[in-house]
Amino acid sequence: MFWVLFLLVAWAGALLACGRLLTAAGAAAEPAPRATVHRHEDLTLYEAAYLAGGPQRVAVLALLSMQRQRRLLLAHTGWATVVDPVGRDPLERSLLGVFGPDGQSPVAAVRTAAAGCTAVRELAERLWAAGLAVPEATRTGYEEGLRAVRAATGLILLLAVVSLALVSGPGTDPTLVACWFALPLLLTVSCLAISRFESRPHSPWASPAGQRLLVGMDRAHPRTPADAGQDDPGLLAAVAVRGLSAVPDPGLRAALSGGRGKGFVQRGR
Repeated sequence: MFWVLFLLVAWAGALLACGRLLTAAGAAAEPAPRATVHRHEDLTLYEAAYLAGGPQRVAVLALLSMQRQRRLLLAHTGWATVVDPVGRDPLERSLLGVFGPDGQSPVAAVRTAAAGCTAVRELAERLWAAGLAVPEATRTGYEEGLRAVRAATGLILLLAVVSLALVSGPGTDPTLVACWFALPLLLTVSCLAISRFESRPHSPWASPAGQRLLVGMDRAHPRTPADAGQDDPGLLAAVAVRGLSAVPDPGLRAALSGGRGKGFVQRGR
């Protein structure tokens, strides 16, 4: 009857993990302060990039902007070389500080550093205060709840396998044991399915008010990579909302995503 103890552990793990996820989901569903920005035209490109893709999207937008102004060279291998070391805004100055004394850095390192960048933190705080972005604690709590439910699902499967392996007595039906373990497994799998079904369609970084502004900006720039060129004035706005999929140049996409191949991307004009 050791399998009964394993079943109790499985139920405990399922209930704790699902309870944690539901608590986090409830916190995320609480009404945000009234948004102080009502039109997508009032968003800056950096703000739109944060709402759509978080700090790394902001870093990608800044690097692309500097590349288009011929102040930065981007290589297909994923390395960036500074041509003009003077930043035009606090974000550029923060990101340029990541580059080494030779003015070179992997693009991945710059994107990672953006998460702890003071300028990005201040940008996020403004969006939180405006009711357009999901607070970091709320988003982190929800993600941790999802990981806990996934871990509980794995634990239940492991305990079920061990229990079935231990069932050897003539009075114990393996099918009955499997059915008992199917109940907590059904609970965790259902929670994961519901969380996936109810996930925000555009970005986990934006509140419902921020989502509406992103949708408005996306409709205002309906270009596709096939329609737009590198000199398209709406390219930066499209990248802010859609990410690297809006970049028409495959080499430039490779450079901004981490790097493949050789050579330097053609300078923006």
